[in-house]
Amino acid sequence: MGLPSLLGELARLAALPLELGETLPARAYTSADFHRLEGERIFGSDWVCVGHVDQVAGPGDYLRTDVLGAPLVITRDENGDLHALSRVCRHRFMDVLPPETTPDQGSLKRLTCPYHTWTYRLNGEFAGRLAGAPLMNQVEFDRTACRLPRYRLEVWQGLIMVSADPDAPPLGPQLADLDATLAPYRIADLVVAYTERWDGVPANWKVAFENGSENYHHMGSHANTLDRILPGKDTVVDECEGRGFSMYTPFASGMELPQDPDGTDSDGTDPDGTDLAGTDLVGAGLVGTPIPGLGMRQLSGMTVAGVFPNMVLALLPDSVTFVRWVPTGPDTHDALVTVLVPAEAKRNPGFDGYVAASKEQFKVIQAEDLVAIRGVQRGLATDPAPSGGRFSHLERPLWQFQRYLAERLAGDAPAAP
Repeated sequence: MGLPSLLGELARLAALPLELGETLPARAYTSADFHRLEGERIFGSDWVCVGHVDQVAGPGDYLRTDVLGAPLVITRDENGDLHALSRVCRHRFMDVLPPETTPDQGSLKRLTCPYHTWTYRLNGEFAGRLAGAPLMNQVEFDRTACRLPRYRLEVWQGLIMVSADPDAPPLGPQLADLDATLAPYRIADLVVAYTERWDGVPANWKVAFENGSENYHHMGSHANTLDRILPGKDTVVDECEGRGFSMYTPFASGMELPQDPDGTDSDGTDPDGTDLAGTDLVGAGLVGTPIPGLGMRQLSGMTVAGVFPNMVLALLPDSVTFVRWVPTGPDTHDALVTVLVPAEAKRNPGFDGYVAASKEQFKVIQAEDLVAIRGVQRGLATDPAPSGGRFSHLERPLWQFQRYLAERLAGDAPAAP
């Protein structure tokens, strides 16, 4: 199946109602041509998440990141403004913040290329403009015209989103339907507990993203772990549209509420008197500091929200985790997991133990997911015939994802050679 035929099939599938929805053709997960088109029309131009505001909280803070091979740096200048800049020096194309010698994040006053010490400012109007180029006074050289290229940047729910397309429609209005769902967690006020990553996972990024976008697989992949706490069969998927989705899974019944969690009275009710009995936050993985101000719904289960193309958030009573799957080739990707907690949690004497336990939990869940992700990719590599299967109602986000892909990739399909 060549690229034009593949895009035609994508357009056909995207037009189907959920009740008739089918999986994408295998070539959508293995084709180098399809992968290149995704790089151009999705990761090369659409909005993608690169981090959280806490990672660049103060003036001078920076966060190094990469979006499909494009080296970027997020900076906060002396006026407190955020910027997304290319890390490629305008002199001889050196990485201004090479990973061999600089940490992923930190604080600095200037961006100084380590190759020939060309130096760039971080602040507002002059963000990216060259501030110093030694020994360049004997040649014709316009310093004021030399600046690091800038990318579009928006902060949504405390998450830093960037786009290389100067004409990309603003992101916030596209995600308005998710704002009310996420508002109780006050994600912008949370702080980073830790980030874990798995590099070079041998599977197409869409396989992993789709796996993280449904709880249908809890009963299979996570039968002895997540499904005992968050039964996938109890998930309610919201009827969202556009580039975001959400779903809610209540904690398994028959569990007891821990004593006196923040925001909950000792009699097992939240401040407005709603009964919370039957919810075991500790058994459900709440071993940290609860997020202040959550109501019964948020305390009684997990909300999952996704933003196309490649981010999923898992919102629990004590934390918000956002996961990104970054393609590195047609059949490989990197997985990045960042856990956010209330600022108060870091002042808790047991915080280090909480982080250690949380990391271990993620290792277990990721190991279970990797069995499925690798297994699916092996199946796709055989170039099987179309499955002809149907999506479960719990897989609505995957059906919605197909419509997003078709809009980005198949709206103006390349002509057949």
